[in-house]
Amino acid sequence: MLDLVPFRWNATRRGQAAFCFFFALSIFATTLFEAQAQAPRIDRRKEAIVALQPFSLDEPAPVRVAYYAPRRFPRAEPVSEENEPEAILPMETTSPHPIVAGSRAVLRNGIAYAPSNAPANVKSAIWAANTLRGKPYLWGGGHGSFNDYGYDCSGTVSFALHHANLLDAPLPSSDFLRYGERGRGRWITIYARHGHIFAVIAGLRLDTTDLRYGGDVGPRWYVDGRDAHGFEARHPVGM
Repeated sequence: MLDLVPFRWNATRRGQAAFCFFFALSIFATTLFEAQAQAPRIDRRKEAIVALQPFSLDEPAPVRVAYYAPRRFPRAEPVSEENEPEAILPMETTSPHPIVAGSRAVLRNGIAYAPSNAPANVKSAIWAANTLRGKPYLWGGGHGSFNDYGYDCSGTVSFALHHANLLDAPLPSSDFLRYGERGRGRWITIYARHGHIFAVIAGLRLDTTDLRYGGDVGPRWYVDGRDAHGFEARHPVGM
């Protein structure tokens, strides 16, 4: 005969477990409902409402408005002939005396252009040095005569100063240590030491040494400077 006692005992335990589950679920639902009921309600419709300015019968205050006002420029007055500005001179390329506007010389294809604001003797020194372009370096050249086949450093500077009416006879580099006045000049500066000399005229360097190759090549113009350590700066009087 089938024994029903274990079956009845298992059914009783399942019923008790189900009862406990539903009882706990009902307590959780009741607690959640009470929490939502106590929370403050927010009316979303009020958030979308824009507050209007209060209505008043008083005279409204003036409102300041920023706006753009065009600036008035003074009317240009005609320039008189006495106060007429100096015209900018174009760069001359075909003249044997090339010139450029301003106070600094310009180098184009190895030729120096004298500045228009420079004194006449400074321009003459630049144009005279242009005639030496391409001549070779020759030790002692330019000392027996200003006109020579080649030139050394002091012969080159002596040639330029002579044609500027600033030197009567060629000088060796050591004698330039006592030439003119000490210090750099406004237009012409001579850097001298025993054994070498070069000049800076209106911003361009007149030298016989090419620093790129480190050798004497002859009279040339250069736009870059060189280290003046060990040289003494001199300049012609008034220059």
